[in-house]
Amino acid sequence: MRLKTTVALIFALLLSGCGTIAEKLVYRIDIDQGNYIEQSAVDLLRFGMTKEQVAYVMGSPMIVEPSTPDTWYFVQHIEKGTGEVTQKTLIIDFDKNQRLVGFKGDFTPGPNFFTPLQ
Repeated sequence: MRLKTTVALIFALLLSGCGTIAEKLVYRIDIDQGNYIEQSAVDLLRFGMTKEQVAYVMGSPMIVEPSTPDTWYFVQHIEKGTGEVTQKTLIIDFDKNQRLVGFKGDFTPGPNFFTPLQ
């Protein structure tokens, strides 16, 4: 009985090592979800832009809540094959006249954000 227990224990230890080796040998793809957001696109945003102009620069927002249609949410979620996860957000606010008044999130305003459009 003791021999069977010892053999079972050794077998279990050997199999537990196979899982970590297999995980390192298997290729896992990167998974990108949501919007593709770049600082260079955010730099093109200007105070007072219309919703159409913002959509032209940034693309369609990921989320527009029906209760707050003047707030657009852009979310970029990346899960690397190594398991590393990064998420970036950009929340854009419009006024009653549907003009860009500001944004917050993981990006900074460009140097010309407060320069009016010609």
